[in-house]
Amino acid sequence: MPAGLTAYRLATAGIAPLLPFWLARRARRGKEIAARLPERYGIAGLARPPGRLVWVHAASMGETMSALGMIDALADRATVLLTTGTRTAAALAESRARALHQFVPLDVAAHATRFLDHWRPDAAVFLESEIWPNLLAGLDARRIPRFLFNARLSARSAARWRRAPTLARALFGGFRLIAAQSAPDAASLRGLGLTRVETWGNLKFAAPDLPDDPAARAALAAAAAGPFILAASTHPGEDAPVIAAHRILRETRPGLVTIIAPRHPERADAIAGLAGDLPVSRRSRGEAPAAGGLYIADTLGELGLFYRLAAVSFIGGSLVPIGGHNMIEAAQLGCPVLTGPHLANFAEAAATLRAAGALADLAGPDDLAPAFAALLDDPARRAAMAASGRAACAGLAGLPARLARTVLDEAP
Repeated sequence: MPAGLTAYRLATAGIAPLLPFWLARRARRGKEIAARLPERYGIAGLARPPGRLVWVHAASMGETMSALGMIDALADRATVLLTTGTRTAAALAESRARALHQFVPLDVAAHATRFLDHWRPDAAVFLESEIWPNLLAGLDARRIPRFLFNARLSARSAARWRRAPTLARALFGGFRLIAAQSAPDAASLRGLGLTRVETWGNLKFAAPDLPDDPAARAALAAAAAGPFILAASTHPGEDAPVIAAHRILRETRPGLVTIIAPRHPERADAIAGLAGDLPVSRRSRGEAPAAGGLYIADTLGELGLFYRLAAVSFIGGSLVPIGGHNMIEAAQLGCPVLTGPHLANFAEAAATLRAAGALADLAGPDDLAPAFAALLDDPARRAAMAASGRAACAGLAGLPARLARTVLDEAP
C-alpha cells in the first residue's frame, strides 16, 4: 500500500469520531436526511437483491442526471445501486433512475468495509472526479472491477496529483477504463502516466431531457403573455446585472418576464431585495408571474419547465468566477444559450455548442441586455440556435449504452 494511502487511511480514521457531529449539523441545516444518516456510515437501508449488481456513484445532481441513460442500459441486465452525496441528487435518483438508491458512505475505511461487505458489487462506476481512496482500496482488495466515466481532471488538479505519483497510479491506475469527457481531460490523465484512458465524449450530451410539467408551463404562459427570458443557476454578483438588463429590455417590451432561477434557492429574499419597484413573484409561493416583472424560480428540479418556456437563457456561474454551469441541458431543449467568460468547468461543452452555433458569448454583464434583445428580435436566429443545440446533443445518443456494455462485459 502506498505511503500516501496509508497516511490518508490513518487520517480519516482519526477524524471519524468527529463525523457524527458534522453530519448532525448538516442535518439541522437541511443538507442531510436525519433518518438516513446511518447510510453515511456504510449501514445499508436496503437488502441486497440476488444476482449481478453494479454500483454507480454520482456525487450530485449534474452527475446523476448525466448517468441516467447509462443506468437505464445497465438495469436491463443487472441490478443497479446508485449512490449520491446530496439530497437533490437523491430526489432525482429516486424519481427517475431505475436503481436502488443509498447515500454514499463517508470515506472512512470502516464505513467503506461495511458498505462493500453488504452490497458486494460485481462492478463499480464512478462519475467525473469522484476519487475516494478507501472505497477504491476496498474494491481492489475484493478484486471488483472499477471504472471512471465522464472523467475530468483540470491541469491544476493534474499538477497536484503529479506531486504524489505513486498514490496517483494506485488510485487512477486501478480503473479498468477511464473514459474522459474531453481531449484536454484525457491529456491531463495521461500526464499521470495512465494508459487506460479513452475519449468517448461528454456523457452530459447524452443525458435525458430535463422533465417538464406541461400544465404548469401552460399556466405560466397564460398568466403573463411574455416574452420570457431566463437566468439559470445564478450566483451573487449576477442577479443585479440580470435585473438591470430586464429594466432596459422592458422599456420596449412591457410584457417581458425575466425568470431568475438561482443556483441556491435560499437566496430568493436577497434577489427580491434587488428588484426595487419591479413586480416580483415567487415560484415557491405559488404566485403567478406579472407582465413586466421578475419571476424568482426558488424551487428545485424545474429547470426543464423554464428552459421550455423561455425564448433565451443565460447560464449563470459564468459572469462571476465560478466556472460555469451545465448549458447542455438548455441546448437539449432547444433554448438558445448565453454565457459569460468564466467557463473553466464547462469549457469543452461550451466549445462544442459554440462551434455548432447554439451558444453566444458575453464579454461581461453589460452585454446581457443587447444580447437578449438581439435574440428576442430575431426569431430565425433563435430557431437556428435551437436546432443546432439539439443536433449537437443528438450526436452522442449511443454513449450511455456503449459505457454500460463495457461495464457488463467486465462484471462476472
